[in-house]
Amino acid sequence: AEHQHARYNPLRDDWVLVSAHRVKRPWQGQLEKPPPEDVPRWDPNNPLCPGATRANGEVNPQYEGTFVFPNDFPALQPDAPEPDDSDHPLFQAAAARGVCKVMCFHPWSNLTLPLMSLVEIRAVIDAWAELAVELGASYPWVQIFENKGAMMGCSNPHPHCQVWASNFLPNEARLEDRTQRQHVSQHGVPMLLEYAEQEACRKERLVVENTDWLVVVPYWATWPYQTLLLPRRHVCRLQDLRNGERDSLASIMQRLLIKYDNLFEVSFPYSMGWHGAPTGPYLEEDCGHWQLHAHYYPPLLRSATVRKFMVGYEMLAQAQRDLTPEQAAERLRNLPDVHYKRRAK
Repeated sequence: AEHQHARYNPLRDDWVLVSAHRVKRPWQGQLEKPPPEDVPRWDPNNPLCPGATRANGEVNPQYEGTFVFPNDFPALQPDAPEPDDSDHPLFQAAAARGVCKVMCFHPWSNLTLPLMSLVEIRAVIDAWAELAVELGASYPWVQIFENKGAMMGCSNPHPHCQVWASNFLPNEARLEDRTQRQHVSQHGVPMLLEYAEQEACRKERLVVENTDWLVVVPYWATWPYQTLLLPRRHVCRLQDLRNGERDSLASIMQRLLIKYDNLFEVSFPYSMGWHGAPTGPYLEEDCGHWQLHAHYYPPLLRSATVRKFMVGYEMLAQAQRDLTPEQAAERLRNLPDVHYKRRAK
């Protein structure tokens, strides 16, 4: 807690420098604008709202629950042409095809996941699983991710996520596939299943837990309040979750996100995403080395207006953090379980 040291991340096969004493240094750098607190429930100019007109001229239905539609500006398209052949190994290109979808969590723009009911969050989980099955039938990778807050590049103040399916395994997926496969080969047990068991016993990085799930600030965390959401049993993919596990997932997600919001009493920005075993042609292969998990990467460090920047040493050498994962976990763990907006005044 007092001296710098490096920690190994077995999931990414890299290291992070921990320099806890640096959190005491004065800050005279950039201050962010706190998220707006006056988002209207419905805005005809917000393209994600029910009944609103999107950029392509399509009008959203008057949806009352989750709503999925094709991304109007997709990064991946199913009919992209093959690139030209390379004339040198230093100039390689490969085909990149896929589909991109947007999923609205709720019809109201002034809600976020921690302020939604457990029934509403469960509906989101079920919709995630349905998309994973639908797109995973043919695509090797289905990436479900949420960018929350303008600080994380979210351009629409409305509860939503994106789902990109690709005909290739992205870099992070290929890396995690390799490290998890190696761990099973060497130790005979899925890496993140063993890791969850260890963290459940040690408790020092535990944030919240229930019968089926636990959330920790991982030992190798890079972002200040980064967390890892893990099932307690061996589960390869989101669609493999049992009915009760989906209910308990809704509960633990709500508890985690309430704590995030309560940390600085602000709608906490983050990027999160699910990682599970590859799909498409991999459905016929043994993917038992995989363990389903979700990453949460929030940028805030000291307050609602001071963020962690990944620049300089982080970009040119290796990741570095300014407080220990144990300190971050303790702070999150001790926060109230009632959202600050719903506490008695």
